[in-house]
Parts: sequence; C-alpha cells; structure tokens
Amino acid sequence: MVRAGAVPSDAVSKLLRPMTIAVLLAVFVALVLGGLLLVRTLRELLDRRLNGVDEKLDRRLGDLDTKVDRRLQGLDEKLLSSQQSAVQQATQIVERLTNIDGAAAQMLARANDLARLEQVLRPPKARGGFGELWLENLLRDRLPPSAYEMQYEFRSGERVDAVIRVEKLVPVDSKFPLPNFEAMVDAQDDLERQQHAKAFARDVKIHIDSIAAKYIKPGEGTYDFAFMYLPVEGIYYELVAGKTGALLEHAHDKRVFPVSPTTFAAYLQVIAIGLKGMEFEQNAHEVMAYCAELRGDFAKFRDDFELVGKHLGHAHGKYQEAEKRLDRVDGKLERAGNLELDEVAPTPLQPELPRAADAA
Repeated sequence: MVRAGAVPSDAVSKLLRPMTIAVLLAVFVALVLGGLLLVRTLRELLDRRLNGVDEKLDRRLGDLDTKVDRRLQGLDEKLLSSQQSAVQQATQIVERLTNIDGAAAQMLARANDLARLEQVLRPPKARGGFGELWLENLLRDRLPPSAYEMQYEFRSGERVDAVIRVEKLVPVDSKFPLPNFEAMVDAQDDLERQQHAKAFARDVKIHIDSIAAKYIKPGEGTYDFAFMYLPVEGIYYELVAGKTGALLEHAHDKRVFPVSPTTFAAYLQVIAIGLKGMEFEQNAHEVMAYCAELRGDFAKFRDDFELVGKHLGHAHGKYQEAEKRLDRVDGKLERAGNLELDEVAPTPLQPELPRAADAA
C-alpha cells in the first residue's frame, strides 16, 4: 500500500536519469574543454621550447660551421705547406741523386786509377818502394824524428828499410812476395788455389829466413827480433789466421813478428809511450843529479854558516866580557872621583865621645 503524497520509485528514477545525464554531459564537456585548453597550453609551451631549441641549434650549427671553416682553412694551409715541403724534398732528392751520380763517376775514376796503380806496382821494385813510403809515413806520424831511421846500413852492407831506436835498434822490413798471394786469391778452383797457397807459404818462409839472417844482429846493437811489415791487411790475415798456423809459428821461431798497418800502429803507439817514459826517466835522473849537487852545495854552505856562527858566538862572548870590564872600569872611575872630592872638601870636627871607663 502506497502512502499518500509519496512519489513512486519509477517516477524518481525517471527524474534522476535526465539529471544524471545532464551532469555527466556537463562534466564531459568540462573535461573536453579542459583537455583542449591543456592541449593548447602544452602546444604553446612545446612551440616555445621548439623555438628555443631551434635557436640553439642554429647557434650551434653556426659555431660548427665557423669551426669547420677554420679547420678546413688550417688543413688547406697544412696541405699547401706539405706540398711545398714535398716539392722541396723531391728537388733535394733529385740534387742528391745527381751528386750520387757524380760521386759514382768519381769512384769509377778512382777505381780506374787504382787499377792503373796496381799495374804500376806489379814490378817488385816499385811495390817495395811504395811499401817503404807507407812505412815511412806511419813512422813519421807516430814517432819523433830521432826515434827512427830509414834505410839503415849494417857493417855487412845490408840495408834494412827502417830501424826504431829504443835503447837498441828494432829492424823493420817492408818488402814482401806478392805474386803467389794474388794468384791464390784469383784462383778459379781449389786445386789451383792449393798450388798457389803452397808456393805462397814457401815464399813467406824464405822471406822470414832472409829477414832473420840479414837484420837481426845483436852484435851491432839490434834486439833479437825484427818486424815484418805487411802493407796489405789481407796478407796479414792469411799469414796469421792460416789453416795450419805453421807460417806464423815459423816466423815466431825465427824471432820475426808480422805486423799489418793496424797492428803496427798499435805497436808504435806503445813504443812512443815507452820513449816518453824513458825521456821522463832520463829527466828524473838529471833532476836527481842536480838535487845531489844542490845538496853538496847546501852542505858546504851549512859548514860555512856554522863557522860564521861560531865566530859570532866568540865575538858575542868577547863583547860581553868587554862590557863587564867596561862596567868595572866605570865603577872604579866613579869611586876615584868620589875620593878626590872627599880630599878637597873640609872635614867637620867630630865631638869626642866619653869613654866607657870615665862614664863609669
């Protein structure tokens, strides 16, 4: 049963539904308008941000363009300088190649000169003279003129190429048999090389024996050894570093020492140092003799000085004795003067004192 004045539920529902729809529509419209306004605001903010980003990008791009232009300009300058440097280096290379061509031509000319010199030196006499010239230059460069002599002649009439004076004489021979050595070097096969090697060894032994017999003369003031100067390093190497070592052993047995330009220069350096030491020793002996002479003179001077001191001591003693005597004479003279004064002056009368007996 329905109360009086009450609205049925269906009527209320009918009244609330339009209101709800209107409210929802109003809310929807408000949300749409607010969303549109928010979107517009966001778009404006985004536009402003994008405009700022565009300006920054424009500035950055402008700076990058400026830097890139500077870098490209620097690269252009470096490339230009590199090209200029490359051109200069190429020019220098061309000039050096031209100089090398000139040097090669000079070397070829020198080689031809050496070939002609080799042809000139093939005769033994000419080769020996050239070896003596090298030997003399080496001695002149290393030793004082008084320490060596070229073409020294012994009493037997034999002449050695040079002698070195180190208290005694050191003979130096510069001649050497070369043909078989050249043939051994130029041999085409081992058999030919062995044949020339045997001939070379035979020539070397004969030459060593000749040096030992002709130039080692202790009776004429030489040492018991001699130098065999080999002007070619290859010959010295072949002699010293031979396969058997028999040639070097034979030379040492004969007291003949092979030397090359290099090793002989070292020997001469040692000899020069020894000569300086001997000169220093000689000067030291002279200084010691002079010091001994000065010591004798000083001893004589000391004797004379002591004698003068004794005389001065006696004179001083006599002087003191004379001074004492003078003092005594002076005292006597003074007393004598006093006595004379006493005799001239009147003597006062002395009162006579009473005797002891009278007083008693």
